[in-house]
Amino acid sequence: MASYLVPARMSETDTGAADAGPFAEQQRLFKLLSQDTRHLIIQELLGHPAHLMSLAELEYMTGKSQAAIKDQLETLIDAGLLARYTYDPSEGKRDLPSQFYGFTERGVEVLHDYKYLRGLPVARALYENTRKTEKIERHESAPRPELPDAVAEALEFDEPDLDAVDGGTNP
Repeated sequence: MASYLVPARMSETDTGAADAGPFAEQQRLFKLLSQDTRHLIIQELLGHPAHLMSLAELEYMTGKSQAAIKDQLETLIDAGLLARYTYDPSEGKRDLPSQFYGFTERGVEVLHDYKYLRGLPVARALYENTRKTEKIERHESAPRPELPDAVAEALEFDEPDLDAVDGGTNP
């Protein structure tokens, strides 16, 4: 009986002959964005009012372990989609986070290209309507660093005018 070598599974960031086609970058990004935990992280960051979240917030909102989240955050950081942002005044304060994760300029460009930014209003509504613990509310209201201007601008959207939708028919 002949034995066959089975090639090792390539990670999302590996490149090789199999990834050399004209759509290699799109395929790599699709794999990067579609993995379950990474997808949840991106959705939660889109929904967060500041688009910057602490590890505890991500753990609570995604329902994944901190270890799983850290692994996927590192993958997203290595791919240039996310960055680690530090808010120095909170460093060493036990009840406030000082490390946050948020999008980079490249990250919002990729999200725009893959139509993720269209979902900003829905992601925000889902985030706002999720019940949070006291600890998570404290983290959510913690001071945090500023996102780069280009990132902040890309993530802005106009809140709907509910009176206009209602047509003014309700008293």
